[in-house]
Amino acid sequence: MSINECCNTDVICCEPDASIPEVAALMRKHHVGDVIVVEGKDEKRVPVGIVTDRDIVIETIALQVDVNAFTAGDLMSTPIVTVHEDASFIDTLRLMRNHKLRRMPVVTETGILFGIVTADDIINLLTTELSMMTDAIVDQPVREGRLRR
Repeated sequence: MSINECCNTDVICCEPDASIPEVAALMRKHHVGDVIVVEGKDEKRVPVGIVTDRDIVIETIALQVDVNAFTAGDLMSTPIVTVHEDASFIDTLRLMRNHKLRRMPVVTETGILFGIVTADDIINLLTTELSMMTDAIVDQPVREGRLRR
């Protein structure tokens, strides 16, 4: 399975000059813990960084500095690690593990933002798949029993 089959294509983004309160408001509005910082417009958005809720807390609130003094470009993690949309699910997991990342933008061959995959997405997918396998394992003896009467 390619990662483009299970990534979220509704990515919350901002430009590097977005204020930290704007970034936090986007996170709150969309119930996400990260915002991808992009350059370009519409379908030509190129990811250049990521700001997480943790970045905001650690870099501003914990230091008791004015959050209005910073932009997404100031706090974003960069360079950003991305994965190609045609990468396999397993290769993406390895990349996330090797870089110790919980969130990874998915890009096209030309580097345009396609989607995002998160650890939560992966856990949800694997849980669903394992649950379906469990159902098959549990139901198999019952089905076999009915067929062999």
